[in-house]
Amino acid sequence: MPSTYNVMIMGASYGSLLATKLLFAGHKVKLVCLPSEAELINQEGTRVRLPIKGKSERVEIDSRKLPGHLSAGVPTAVNPSDYDLVALAMQEPQYRAAGVRELLATVAKDRVPCMSIMNMPPLPYLKRIPGLNADSLRTCYTDPSVWEGFEPGLMTLCSPDPQAIRPPEEKSNVLMVTLPTNFKVARFDSDKHTAMLRQMQQDIETVRYDAGDGPVDIPVKLKVHDSIYVPLAKWAMLLTGNYRCVTKDAAINIKDAVHADVEKSRTVYNWVCDLVVALGADPNDLVPFEKYAAAADGLTRPSSAARALFAGAPNIERTDRLVQAIGAQKGMRSPIVDETVATVDARIAVNRKAAA
Repeated sequence: MPSTYNVMIMGASYGSLLATKLLFAGHKVKLVCLPSEAELINQEGTRVRLPIKGKSERVEIDSRKLPGHLSAGVPTAVNPSDYDLVALAMQEPQYRAAGVRELLATVAKDRVPCMSIMNMPPLPYLKRIPGLNADSLRTCYTDPSVWEGFEPGLMTLCSPDPQAIRPPEEKSNVLMVTLPTNFKVARFDSDKHTAMLRQMQQDIETVRYDAGDGPVDIPVKLKVHDSIYVPLAKWAMLLTGNYRCVTKDAAINIKDAVHADVEKSRTVYNWVCDLVVALGADPNDLVPFEKYAAAADGLTRPSSAARALFAGAPNIERTDRLVQAIGAQKGMRSPIVDETVATVDARIAVNRKAAA
């Protein structure tokens, strides 16, 4: 195996967190993004601010000071066959944009292994789940045709558990991590491609960072799992917190969505966990509700989906609708999930009417 890998990450916002971890380990990263973002990143690098245990202030990590090499470019200026791995770090509706769609099609044609860190699992990944009718789930996607041409075995899913935001008052190359949990990635079908992920996991694990007062361990690791169901643990969190930030009239923060009625939150959380177990997951691979509820206590902003909807977005990732549809395939129904989906549908209808 090569000692360093060449990784292309589509999406420079959340993608810069994964990029920073890979740069620490000496790998080469290309961020694919908007022209203005690419220009800024090529001039000034990225800044990721992470909370470190024992430190009162977040530590800011400047990509230019890391051993790996970072560059950025627009979708039309990259060649996927130059890369060992492609990470998908945009929101699902963005993949149909001009330039992005064509790049994704080339990634599929060149058979480059792909690791998605979207909340919405790409359709080819769902085809890896035995007994699931992935074709009937196409309506949950903004444009399902962008996923055609991918081999399911070359697509894996990485649960985007770490929470991060771009501070609105800062330049677009700054990312602030609000919850420094781990990325949990499922293995590829191929042992060779899985070995690459395990190498990255090991490289990231051993990194220490010296901000001037001695080396410290940096949170947010990459954890590789043999089970294809482990990344689906995020679904319960999304349906309990993120999508319930959308109310009829406003976006509320995740903490309030979860803690305003803890028993209702526990009910929906456990229903989604039961669904993932019905698909084939080991219950021990899922996160207990109490642990999620404790983490949600510190999430004092609305989810990105809720913020987007109340900023007028006509499309967002619809993991809520996807989970509802998968539940229906398994003969499982949750009135709370139905209510959430209806609320999100109504807000999208308002936005589309306003945009028409």
